[in-house]
Amino acid sequence: MIGTAKTLRAAGFTLVELLVVMAIIAVLGGLLLPAFTRALAQGRGASCISNLRQWGIATHEYAADNADFLPPDGAPNGASTEAGWYVDLARTLAAVPYHEVPWRTNPAVTLPRSVWLCPANRRRSNGINLFHYCLNENVNGQGTGRQIRLGNVPDPALTVWMFDNGRLAAVASLNNPHTNLHSGGCHFLFLDGHVTRWPARVFWDFKLDRGRPDVPGLMWNPFPDGPSS
Repeated sequence: MIGTAKTLRAAGFTLVELLVVMAIIAVLGGLLLPAFTRALAQGRGASCISNLRQWGIATHEYAADNADFLPPDGAPNGASTEAGWYVDLARTLAAVPYHEVPWRTNPAVTLPRSVWLCPANRRRSNGINLFHYCLNENVNGQGTGRQIRLGNVPDPALTVWMFDNGRLAAVASLNNPHTNLHSGGCHFLFLDGHVTRWPARVFWDFKLDRGRPDVPGLMWNPFPDGPSS
């Protein structure tokens, strides 16, 4: 019996050994957690880029089917149900219409994976609407029904079309990009269909709390002399 007790004690852990193992696990956890967090952020960023690219493809398909016209803006509060980017482009993508999604007005609904939603954006409905992506109001000339031909946009590769929304409206401009997504930046969809991440420090004036109007490579108003149809 004495020999058996000694064997059991020899096979077990001492308190010091247990503390050493716990310390090693803590160190490994500290090393792996940042890597896991970065991987998670990269995955969310990739999903957001994919969403915006789909909206870009839908935009070009819509223009191809509608005499080169871009979709109309729609009401900024999301109330449009007959026409608007969140109506016409949704039809093009065969996505669930915006006015039919439950999370639009109900903040308690779990947000699904959707082309409407950026997985990195924690914003939920205010009871009225929810737009994780926003359309640049300057392309069509700030008119809910006004439409511009894609071919008349002089610099589509520089012209902002859609972006991560930091506020509420479905249609707005340089004061609406999100400043704290995707490693402190924002994804922008340009009218030629490409998507790029821009760091907030480049496009946002944090002292004045507003967007910078003259950032090379970010064209908000392609028609400074007035819209051209």
